[in-house]
Amino acid sequence: MKVLLTGATGFVGAPLLRSLQANPTLTVRVALRRPAEPGSLEADWQAVGEISAQTDWRSALAGIDVVIHLAARVHVMRDEASDPLQSFLRVNTDATLHLARQAVAAGVRRLVFLSSVKVNGEQTLAGRPFRADDAALPEDAYAISKHRAELGLREIAQATGLEVVIIRPPLVYGPGAKANFAALVDAVARGIPLPLGGIHNNLRSLVGIDNLVDLVTTCITHPQAANQTFLVSDGEDVSTADLVRRLARAMDRPARLLPVPAWALKAGAAALGRSAAAQRLCGNLQVDITSTRERLGWTPPLSLDEGLRQALAKARAGAGAA
Repeated sequence: MKVLLTGATGFVGAPLLRSLQANPTLTVRVALRRPAEPGSLEADWQAVGEISAQTDWRSALAGIDVVIHLAARVHVMRDEASDPLQSFLRVNTDATLHLARQAVAAGVRRLVFLSSVKVNGEQTLAGRPFRADDAALPEDAYAISKHRAELGLREIAQATGLEVVIIRPPLVYGPGAKANFAALVDAVARGIPLPLGGIHNNLRSLVGIDNLVDLVTTCITHPQAANQTFLVSDGEDVSTADLVRRLARAMDRPARLLPVPAWALKAGAAALGRSAAAQRLCGNLQVDITSTRERLGWTPPLSLDEGLRQALAKARAGAGAA
């Protein structure tokens, strides 16, 4: 089976490429924006230029059975684009649907699309995790662009017979993770006291990079994956305070947690214009992966604790090699 992977140099794409290349039943081609530097990428690659609604994918798609589409304009905390929604739509929606149409013309059988749990919304009510069949409630430009891509892909699937698989991960952690997770890891590693000890009643789902890669790989060939949407996580939800403790345990460091009440943290964040960040720390965001487990017979290969341990070990090994 021949697979085309976009976004192969990214946070998810790089470990996914290694996993695909280790599978003897797969032949993998990588689509790149620009030609790879000599020796930088041990893979069959095809340069396609900037990703847009005008990208010519035909050479990259020749002979391909399955496309895994990861390339995207990613969510950023402080977007400096003059029109963020249009910037996201151009890459995450218009370019994705253009790729899907050219894939149909090339005879591709299946397209696996990495979306986001943000399509479901920004937070969940206590005891009411998101399910794949919940009504979509995207709030920011990134989530809206992913949702519109999903809607367009389903229309193309219905009209053409292309099998579309949509995966919506929550926060993905692993070596190279950035933003809030990286900051949290750094603070725990340096022994910095964190005012998060009072955030012990919320629950959040996470997914380790290895578990996400395993699900994507499963969705390449599984007959029950066709035209389905899957939520994914490590299968265990944790409070913010508990996550800090588990990170500390994985690093063999003390968890220095200050018992600041959640309401005080929110008030302080509001005064600094950081209400959204406080909500992510204090609120709930759970996903129900029962449907994913039952339909695919899939179980996360790694527990949350083992996923954290391996991710931190790989990050340390990478830092040492650098």
